[in-house]
Amino acid sequence: MTRGRRWVILAVGTFAQAAATCFIFGVPMLVPAFRDAGLSLFACSLLVSAPVFGQFFGLIPWGAAADRHGERIVIVLGVGLGAVIVFGASFVRSPTVLGGLFVIAGGCAASVNAASGRVVMGWFPADERGLAMGVRQTAQPIGVGLAALGLPGLGKAYGPYEALIYPALMCALAVVLVQALVIDPPRPARAAGAAPPLSPYRGSHQLLRIHLASTCLVVPQFAIATFTLVYLVGQRHWDASVAGRMIFGFTVAGALGRVASGVWSDRVGSRLRPMRQLAVCSAAILLALGIGAAAHSWFVIVAFAIGSVVTVADNGLAYTSVAEIAGSEWSGRALGVQNTFQGIGAVATAPVLAAIIGDGRYALGFVLVAVVALIAVPLTPVRGERDFAAAPVST
Repeated sequence: MTRGRRWVILAVGTFAQAAATCFIFGVPMLVPAFRDAGLSLFACSLLVSAPVFGQFFGLIPWGAAADRHGERIVIVLGVGLGAVIVFGASFVRSPTVLGGLFVIAGGCAASVNAASGRVVMGWFPADERGLAMGVRQTAQPIGVGLAALGLPGLGKAYGPYEALIYPALMCALAVVLVQALVIDPPRPARAAGAAPPLSPYRGSHQLLRIHLASTCLVVPQFAIATFTLVYLVGQRHWDASVAGRMIFGFTVAGALGRVASGVWSDRVGSRLRPMRQLAVCSAAILLALGIGAAAHSWFVIVAFAIGSVVTVADNGLAYTSVAEIAGSEWSGRALGVQNTFQGIGAVATAPVLAAIIGDGRYALGFVLVAVVALIAVPLTPVRGERDFAAAPVST
């Protein structure tokens, strides 16, 4: 495998993840349009959470399928099915049916999470994995950015249902590119009659602590992703399209931040020390966001901008660490568990915060999110990390 081909595979896997993200995490961009169509904020929060809730059921089975059958077929099947379902959802007007379709489509699109991560871990050596996984993790802010760039305007012009065709087409294009360009990485040979490796969860709480810390840190990430547009439109009376373009800029900066945190982890020889430091920063930013919201200050926009970068920067670090600890024959399942834990945090964030915020208690909501981010600091298992970091995932 040439170096150039590795980066092509990384680029395609990143785009596939971004296309799925454009739907899964792009639904918040349609909240103003859904509100104009008569849905309550609470009903919208349930629609926002539905694709992530669907991921909850799909991540571990898709990860196990990737461990057994390979990455490319898993991505093609899952994202392809997701594209068809999202396209069909554009013709549905019942919020209940739409939510059900979002759950199913989210479960299908979950295939790309574990499988594309395995591709990266399989083709890149340990001293480049932080950078490579940082690039791959830009998929989420890129996907959210693409959603912010297209969905608010499409929702305003054509309606929130018709706008769903946009992420469906993105997913269809991703399927074509993966089928044409992605190659599964080689698997390590196992001696004849050798028993499969034991679960990395046996005898160690290292992975579990990373999962729990990541769950805490996804709360500020999803709080900002869900409520930035709603706050700017509802509290500061911005035009939805203008706010969407600004959020696109925020997410581009977030994508670059993920790459920078990956390079940072390669340089310092640690994934989890930077992750713990970013947890402290996330808590501080959410506290500032709460203060800005309470004072109705322009500073809240600055806090949203900085938070859009910092709150997403830890994802790649945790993801890489989980894959390195789990090893090649367990990384798909372990990454599935990692994303499942994060999915639980993401699913809970939107409706719980919507209930707390109500008609305008944004300050209280953001301060409570800051407390959740602080919990991740002692949970992040920095001690003993170096025992695992240098272990190759595949040979």
